[in-house]
Amino acid sequence: MTEINEQSESLAKVPFKRDFTPSRVTTFGNRYRYFILILGWLCLTSISSNMIALNFTLICMSPPAVEGISFVANYTQKDTYDSSLNHAPVFDYTARDKAMLQWSVAVGSMLGTFPFSWFYTRYGARHVLFAAGMISSFATALIPLAAVEGFNYFLALRFLQGVAYSADFAAMGVLCSRWASLKQNALFISVLTCYSPLSTTITNPIAGMICESRFGWPMVYYGHSVVCVILFSLWIYFYNDHPRVNQFVSDIELEKINRNKSEAHINMDRFIPYKAILTNRLVWVVWFNAFVDLFSGMFLLMYQPSYFKYVLNYSVEKTGFLGALPSLSHMPLKFLFGYCSDKLKCLSERNKMIIFNTVAVALPGVTYLVVGFVPQENPVYVVILFTCMHMFFSAGGGGFYKCGTLCARQYSHFVIANIQFVKCLTLFIGPALMSIFVTDETVQSQWTKIFLILAVALFIANILFCVEATDKPAEFTKYSRDEWKQMKRKHNLLKTEKENGDVSLEQQKKILICAA
Repeated sequence: MTEINEQSESLAKVPFKRDFTPSRVTTFGNRYRYFILILGWLCLTSISSNMIALNFTLICMSPPAVEGISFVANYTQKDTYDSSLNHAPVFDYTARDKAMLQWSVAVGSMLGTFPFSWFYTRYGARHVLFAAGMISSFATALIPLAAVEGFNYFLALRFLQGVAYSADFAAMGVLCSRWASLKQNALFISVLTCYSPLSTTITNPIAGMICESRFGWPMVYYGHSVVCVILFSLWIYFYNDHPRVNQFVSDIELEKINRNKSEAHINMDRFIPYKAILTNRLVWVVWFNAFVDLFSGMFLLMYQPSYFKYVLNYSVEKTGFLGALPSLSHMPLKFLFGYCSDKLKCLSERNKMIIFNTVAVALPGVTYLVVGFVPQENPVYVVILFTCMHMFFSAGGGGFYKCGTLCARQYSHFVIANIQFVKCLTLFIGPALMSIFVTDETVQSQWTKIFLILAVALFIANILFCVEATDKPAEFTKYSRDEWKQMKRKHNLLKTEKENGDVSLEQQKKILICAA
């Protein structure tokens, strides 16, 4: 009886009328948003898998370079590949060629970030993310042909993969702002940001098996392309940008999704107050935390194998095995941290974000501070510290990510999309630091300089977050396009009103803030 009363109350609170009756022929009940969450996660994973497939297939496509490539994260196969197992072509790529294949993705991702953010604002995620998936699938399917036809064609397709990959981060912001309730932001962010480790976990073993089969490495790309088409076909069928127009979303679930959201947040018109967002101090603190957190994690992924092999003197086989340990612990903890961040009721939302951000940002700083001084004679301690660092990074969904979505609300896709741009920058800064500070990869003291720089940056970022963090929506989220226009008109009249003494200082301040 109590449950029926609660459902009746929920139905009465549905903020917008719907011109259709939700489908009763559904197995989702009142949890269709979780299906959308998983489907979105798999679609993001597919785009990422298409991009990182090269990291493993390079082992099969080309003999290893003499000095190795630092930014191809994990070599888990033997140093040689027997092409007699199949008729797949083998290419003599130099270290510079392999580097260019990685850099072309980074350039494509950087150039695609802002256009995709605009497309999401203008057209929503349904068709835009579908288009990104098709671009990624098309480019992936043509890579075997391009590799044979010429290296420049190969680079062009890698560039397209990077452009498609740039759609991932803004898509996370759209999914969170439109489909997550305010109480489930951390869970949605934690799940969606797991697309990268999931793609690595799926792609590497599958690519390894296919490479050594009679099909050869080209089938890795064909298979990834087909799976991508299937997933995005499901996406275009099941996903809607507004939950209230989806036939599988019940009135009860719609009320849960929209609970405590402003009308501007729910409607989400095609408007972004760029100036107000870019002049918001908290947004920049979120971006800075994202930068140091992602850069610290990416640096670890790119150069951890080199550190294990050249400083700790582990074998290639053991280096590959140890490099897989962090990924195994990363995803389950991300889910756990996201769930705990949403469900803990004994702490305020702000205090929870500060605690989770401290775990995700400050504790890795402590680890970097320690790891550079661990003697080479105790390599096990370094492995444990690196694994712990990956575990700490898992808490980011309840820290700066959650703060960004709660602060920006309906504009969170723009804030999150720029984290993707930040992530692209890390692909350039890591090699730059290595070229400046590490001239001999076997000398631990040279690595320690970089570790100390990362530690200091992480500490500074977390201190700024602790000072600025809030769960309250920013002032720029409270107004629609028309209301912003009205505010600007008021701003234009402010000088005249001030001369007449008709506006108080408090009113002047509010108008100036809203018109910024």
